[in-house]
Amino acid sequence: MNSPVQRAQPTSCEALLAQMISFETVNPLFGGPVGGEEALIAHLETLAAGWGLQTRRMPVSSGRDNLLVSCEVSPDLPWLLFESHVDTVSIAGMSIDPLQAKVEKGRLYGRGACDTKGSGAAMFWALQAYAREAERPHNVGLVFALDEEARMTGAQAFAAGALQEFLPNLRGVIVGEPTLMRPVVATNGVIRWKTITRGRAAHSSMPAKGQSAITKMLEVMAAIESRYVPTVTATNPMTGRAALSVNVIRGGTQVNIIPDYCEIECDRRTVPGETAEQVWAERDAVLAGLDVEHSDLYVVPSVDDALSRELLAQLQPVLAANGLETTGCGEPYVTDASHFAGAGAPSIVIGPGDLAQAHTKDEWVELAQLSLAVAVYADLMKSA
Repeated sequence: MNSPVQRAQPTSCEALLAQMISFETVNPLFGGPVGGEEALIAHLETLAAGWGLQTRRMPVSSGRDNLLVSCEVSPDLPWLLFESHVDTVSIAGMSIDPLQAKVEKGRLYGRGACDTKGSGAAMFWALQAYAREAERPHNVGLVFALDEEARMTGAQAFAAGALQEFLPNLRGVIVGEPTLMRPVVATNGVIRWKTITRGRAAHSSMPAKGQSAITKMLEVMAAIESRYVPTVTATNPMTGRAALSVNVIRGGTQVNIIPDYCEIECDRRTVPGETAEQVWAERDAVLAGLDVEHSDLYVVPSVDDALSRELLAQLQPVLAANGLETTGCGEPYVTDASHFAGAGAPSIVIGPGDLAQAHTKDEWVELAQLSLAVAVYADLMKSA
């Protein structure tokens, strides 16, 4: 297999995916190396140049860029955009070599094979072939985005920046995630925040001189569990039910000090139609009278199917021709598509692999799914 230092043009989508897997792009917030995503972005940029495609770096944060690879045929033609993130979850504890792609019994193994370098490789392979087609009815762009697994800063930066240039003449955005090549047209959203309690530090031999921030947080937790969680009952026929959970707690510095600080991190899943303002109001009403502070982490909007109906109609004949289900479906999770749809871009999530294999200790994607994804993406690019 190819190592990260090699720059040879791959001769198949499978070989391209193997190259992409060989780069350790674990999200830095999950212990990944600084510069890991950027190294893969640089490699993809080099490959694109070798295939005669245009490239553009799009800043996300200091020294960190998304990459746009494009085949612009004519300023008069509509744009069709594809997107895939380059970061992965941790490789710790994996039962396979996470960075050395292995093919066995029709499966390709490696971290990111399913989520979601498989989608990115299939999109890229289809795009380089499309650039050589005689008939090209679309301008086509492929965005390789950073940081989907943690904060979605790559998608947010693209949605707020370069995506605005495409909107006036944009058919839509195809976002790669493992959906078994089913078109996902609606997803739930997520709102995350920290709730903080403060106390007064004191020596634990004289606890009355202090005030425990952890004890204050117990009141907050009791209010959330008893008065807030039971009220989160909104449902959507495509994406399921709203949800609220408290999943992180931090407090105290050492065992002989009364803690003066405690925080929790809350995860509120929203169904289409719910708003961040509504969620903040619900939270504040439940915690009224308690001595708390809040710090917003981030908001990922939900997506309903209305915006993507025309894009789905264009995709459906392609799906049918490849023997796939054509009905749009919904999912309870969030993806980068949430930010693109939130910016006004019709967006559909579809990609090779099964979510059940994502983030696992032996992550893999079926080669048949990879080939199918290349065919669907290529056919969509060529569809009038």
